[in-house]
Amino acid sequence: MAAGKTNFECSECGYHTPKWLGCCPDCKQWNTLSEQHASVLDKQAKKQVHVDYASALQPLKNLPHQESERMITGILEWDRVTGGGIVPGSFTVLTGDPGIGKSTILLQICAKLAQKHLVIYFSSEESLHQVRLRCQRLEITNENIFFSDKSELEIILEISKTKLPAFIVIDSIQNIYSSQNFNLPGTITQLKEAAFYLMKLAKEYNIAIITTGHITKEGTIAGPKVLEHMVDAVLYLQKEDQWDTRILRAVKNRFGSINEIGFFKMQAHGLQEVQNINEHLLQDQQDAAGSALISILEGTRPLFLQLQALVVQAQFGVAQRVVTGIDHKQVVLIAAILEKYLHLRLSAQDIFFKVSGGIKIKDNTADAGIALTILSSYFQKSLPAKTIALAEISLTGLIAPISNIETHLKEAIKFGFEHIIVAKQQKLPPMQGKKVFALKNVYELLQFFPEE
Repeated sequence: MAAGKTNFECSECGYHTPKWLGCCPDCKQWNTLSEQHASVLDKQAKKQVHVDYASALQPLKNLPHQESERMITGILEWDRVTGGGIVPGSFTVLTGDPGIGKSTILLQICAKLAQKHLVIYFSSEESLHQVRLRCQRLEITNENIFFSDKSELEIILEISKTKLPAFIVIDSIQNIYSSQNFNLPGTITQLKEAAFYLMKLAKEYNIAIITTGHITKEGTIAGPKVLEHMVDAVLYLQKEDQWDTRILRAVKNRFGSINEIGFFKMQAHGLQEVQNINEHLLQDQQDAAGSALISILEGTRPLFLQLQALVVQAQFGVAQRVVTGIDHKQVVLIAAILEKYLHLRLSAQDIFFKVSGGIKIKDNTADAGIALTILSSYFQKSLPAKTIALAEISLTGLIAPISNIETHLKEAIKFGFEHIIVAKQQKLPPMQGKKVFALKNVYELLQFFPEE
């Protein structure tokens, strides 16, 4: 590359072009291309590299084996999502909407870990006075947490290598900049450089690092996708408006499952974990026409969710299908099965469908619940009180069994469900005092909606 040659890079997706463009051809964003000066190639870089293969290549038996004990925070919902605690030497990014509580929960984690470990909190967005006020609100008084408002990458690295803390929080990575890089903080090159050196710091010095990240209007981490590839875990903190509940979920985790989710509620003294989430989800549940209860597994925990449907005569030529909380194709499919085998003209009905609780349903264990919800709204008759549906529906109209039925039933019995709808072939443990409806096909669903 010739000296002085420049190109233009998109701050949103990293697209390169030799000339400036108003709109990025890749991500279609406007005014995101900025000029980047290319460095002169070192002539000596082309010389032959001498490799010590004895140290560069190692067989499996010679690879280092270190059993590092996880750092348990004592915040059970956080430890559940992270896979049992924070792994030393890990690099994690926590993201979410502004004001969702990212800084709050990280300060609470710092307070827990500082009881046994040295902790450093780098605040690149808030002043130290603001951080102190937040600590006062959270009633944090631990003297083993050290705070800094430094945003320069080289200073952060030098402090960390000198003090060697067990845990570092950087809030946020978008405001970290390198003095050797002349781009503004938050640009692609700054983010890549900051992420690379922080990852290197975590691995070489066995320091657990968690950084917060900004989020785009589409709900994803701002910046290049390479940031998500470089870190060990990506955590999202999201809000569910109906109960003012925060949901922590992992979309990437090299040290645990990505199926576990944690629940928190914002209180005066910070985020408080909601361990008995099913009691929280069921507290406002009402037995009304157009609703049904199901159970789904999130990791190892069954969750009770209420399905709601509104079925009305279509006012236009094409019936509407408005669905939230579940793949709309699944609702359309169940509606088609009901129309085929029960001879109901659902194709002439508008169907509005939603899942309460802010949880996204991804499996087929909700099939029977979806069918009962639609039928309940269509006939305007509610299901018997304390009824839960645990079955799938095949394309042939047969009711099919689900897996992990014991886990679902154990939680359902705990919360006093009296009517349980399952498949005819479902193998059930002994249950006393419960009325079990073992159904063979969708025709038998009509028994819950007898004619007047």
